[in-house]
Amino acid sequence: MVQEEKKRYSEEDLKEFEELISKKLDDTRSELNYIKESLSKRNDSGTDNTSGNSKLLEDGADTSERENLSQLAARLQKFIQQLDAAMVRIKNGTYGVCKDTGKLIPKERLRAVPHTQQTIEAKLRQSR
Repeated sequence: MVQEEKKRYSEEDLKEFEELISKKLDDTRSELNYIKESLSKRNDSGTDNTSGNSKLLEDGADTSERENLSQLAARLQKFIQQLDAAMVRIKNGTYGVCKDTGKLIPKERLRAVPHTQQTIEAKLRQSR
């Protein structure tokens, strides 16, 4: 008896991935909200503007940290978009199928990188 290669994951498998992605979405959104709150507090300089130029170095460090937080927030927003897109693929039954080869992406890879759309082989070929 020849075993037919699966073309998509079962409903049970998709449910597992949906729960995993849902948790990652919740965690990432919480982290993003925390960063946004931190940024808004840093932008609120308050009323302590009496110290003059003595805070020049601190201001530079604050600016650098604000830039780092902004970049992190942008990466988190992109990650959320990728996870949301993965949820759409779960709903329409195409989750876990490599966009390049049409083969199933191994569960281990999906657990590690739940938003991926490629098998590791296809990803390596793409980066050459």
